[in-house]
Amino acid sequence: MMTNRVVQKLSKGRRLVLAGLGILSVAVPIGIRAQSKPALGFEVTSVKPHRPGPDERERMQFPSFQAGGRFTSRAPLMIVIATAYNVSFQGPRLTGGPAWIRGAESVYDIEATPPKDAIPEGLPSNERAERLRAMLQALLADRFKLVIRREMKEMPVYELVLGKGPLKLQKAAIEEKDCSDAPAAGPNDNKIRCHQINGGRGRGLHSQAVTMSDIVGYVENWTDRPFVDKTGLKGLFQIDTKGWQPIQVGPPPPAGAKAEDGTDMADVPTVFQIFEQLGLKMESQKDRAEIFVIEHIEKPTAN
Repeated sequence: MMTNRVVQKLSKGRRLVLAGLGILSVAVPIGIRAQSKPALGFEVTSVKPHRPGPDERERMQFPSFQAGGRFTSRAPLMIVIATAYNVSFQGPRLTGGPAWIRGAESVYDIEATPPKDAIPEGLPSNERAERLRAMLQALLADRFKLVIRREMKEMPVYELVLGKGPLKLQKAAIEEKDCSDAPAAGPNDNKIRCHQINGGRGRGLHSQAVTMSDIVGYVENWTDRPFVDKTGLKGLFQIDTKGWQPIQVGPPPPAGAKAEDGTDMADVPTVFQIFEQLGLKMESQKDRAEIFVIEHIEKPTAN
């Protein structure tokens, strides 16, 4: 996911994910974090245990909804579950489940095709995403017998609020109704893809069209508590920032240590400073947050 040269210690499962995926560049949470009970499923699904190749990094594939609603994945199940329930996969909201869902044995080649006309042409991208996530939840319940318990819990959180100065985020060049779900046609394809962020903790946040909910949901992958949007800002924005230091308190970097972009680590900002530079403020508060607990999951039977 991220290629930071200075990172916190990670579990074996997370090291697998990070090594396999490289830089994180994914469709990120859209709108509300939780979806209603799935009512529509994929028409055709294929779920097969992944057989590692000689270069596993290149063979890994992050969960992705493509044109027409087709879903593909070749990643640990923890990431697939997080995608289905619109929550950061290595953040504090998604817990429980056996250890194997975070490791190499949980990587499956998944392909799923929705019924004809299940995703009508012209459906706004946020509504399309909600419908597709509900279908993915149904797939996980059917093939992996996944049971998720969702609960509201009062706990320490970070809240993103407006700062005292002017907002320094620019509005996106397009509106929600103009968002394209078509895959890139090539390196010269200049169409704007909404709700997608490139980068990560060591590389910053880069997108042409994201909501504030997208941003906090993405950054939550690197925070030690849930991250909640309280800005009240609506619509799509452009964002382009530097990378930031690990949020966990630790020893200072050694003299001369370099960040990913070649700058001195001593000059790398914190994530709190990143938001201050955008005219926003990341505050520590106590609030109710939705938590997702994996209560049951099984390895699937063969197709």
